[in-house]
Amino acid sequence: MKQYEWDRLYIDGAWRPPHEPTQADVIGPATERVIGRVPVATAKDAEDAVLAARVAFEEGPWPRLTYRERAEVLLKMSGIMVKRRDELAGIDSVEVGRTRAATTSFVDVPIERWIDLMERVVPGFEFVEPMLPNIVGSLVGQGVVHREPFGVVSAISPFNAPWMLSLFKLGPAMVAGCTTVLMPSPLAPLSAFVLAEIADEAGLPAGVLNLVTGSPEVGEVITTHEAVDLVSFTGSDATGRRIMAQAAPTLKKVVLELGGKSANIVLEDADLDRVATDVLRNFTANCGQGCGMLTRTLVHRSLHDELVERVTALASGVKIGDPATDPTVTVGPIISAGQRERVESMIARGVEEGARIAVGGKRPEGLDTGYFLEPTVMVDVENSMSVAQDEFFGPVMVVIPFDDDEEAIKIANDSRYGLAGGVWSRDVSRAYSVAQRIRTGSVAVNGGGGRVTPHGPFGGYKHSGLGREWGRWGLEEYLQHKTITWPVAAG
Repeated sequence: MKQYEWDRLYIDGAWRPPHEPTQADVIGPATERVIGRVPVATAKDAEDAVLAARVAFEEGPWPRLTYRERAEVLLKMSGIMVKRRDELAGIDSVEVGRTRAATTSFVDVPIERWIDLMERVVPGFEFVEPMLPNIVGSLVGQGVVHREPFGVVSAISPFNAPWMLSLFKLGPAMVAGCTTVLMPSPLAPLSAFVLAEIADEAGLPAGVLNLVTGSPEVGEVITTHEAVDLVSFTGSDATGRRIMAQAAPTLKKVVLELGGKSANIVLEDADLDRVATDVLRNFTANCGQGCGMLTRTLVHRSLHDELVERVTALASGVKIGDPATDPTVTVGPIISAGQRERVESMIARGVEEGARIAVGGKRPEGLDTGYFLEPTVMVDVENSMSVAQDEFFGPVMVVIPFDDDEEAIKIANDSRYGLAGGVWSRDVSRAYSVAQRIRTGSVAVNGGGGRVTPHGPFGGYKHSGLGREWGRWGLEEYLQHKTITWPVAAG
């Protein structure tokens, strides 16, 4: 197995050793073996990175370039990404344990959206917006609204989609003219080092992208430092609350894409052939490690037993294993031993509360190495139970019956989260009406458009976060709006 190794951080346009020259092992979740090593950043390294970003913003060329000039550099980066996509796919497979089919999407889609942002969205942000004249007494005024870069951005990416979610933050931040400090998850930092190599090769100006490795100490520096203007974080709502508290004393803006416990509503006229495969995908893809996955299946009582039978049969037939060595594997591992133990304890608590395991719930036989867990379906679930309210971030789905549309909507909205959702019905107008009443950032009717569009905003209500990513909405998060006015002489 190939190992990936870096011993330096990327700060102020140069590769430099950390102040304490140590490295941390990166463990492959499918093999429990070391797959790479990265430097361990200190608080001083984090401060160096923040200050480099600050100087680059205040004195460097990047914020003063036009959108198109910045996009030219970022498009050069995308060209290098395309050339290294096979390498990135290999890292994604061993670092996260993602299947071959999913790896292609998690590597290609963010590159496509990066390019789309530069080519389709950016031109619409090139010009200032004129204001209508205003008249106060005898004074006539005119003005414009300028869009300006927000400043220094701390971007903190998670382990479940490190490459994709790093690009979703850095693309709009950098094209807006911001300078950045990227901190990847210590569980999956490798692709971030490739990204720094790509930025360096493309000639990104010094200080626009700085890379430090993650730890609570480093994280606190980049979320509290007065030189940071905005923190963009993807992860759990518990960590999101801590970041908000850390950012509050200096009144930083925070953009948070947090957890989910999204409902997939199956009305009584739904096509179960399509529904069953969608339900399976929504708790087994990436081993259930996705905030936008629909892990509460709300099904009309008349279809409950048949749908459970179909999904349990599908779940029993999935192939579990190491996707890096077996391309036919459809379910890989959970990211770490600690995360698997957390999921197992949540399943056990659900059983204590009265839920029943219809399939799965244990470690697969014959796979003694790797952090594997069988896809698990839990039934006899009430929405007040912990398994219906708390995010597993593992391959677990709960099934809850309902009697009519009103009850389904009430159950779907009875959650502290509000990230995504789904509605299934042969009557598209009816499904659309239900979708309008679900308090979430996105809803897929009859499976949606195949994959999430890059042209629409992504984000959540309630504990699922603040702000939006993707498209022009994601770009707006990294912009300040300034009004400039002047008097116009009368007559």
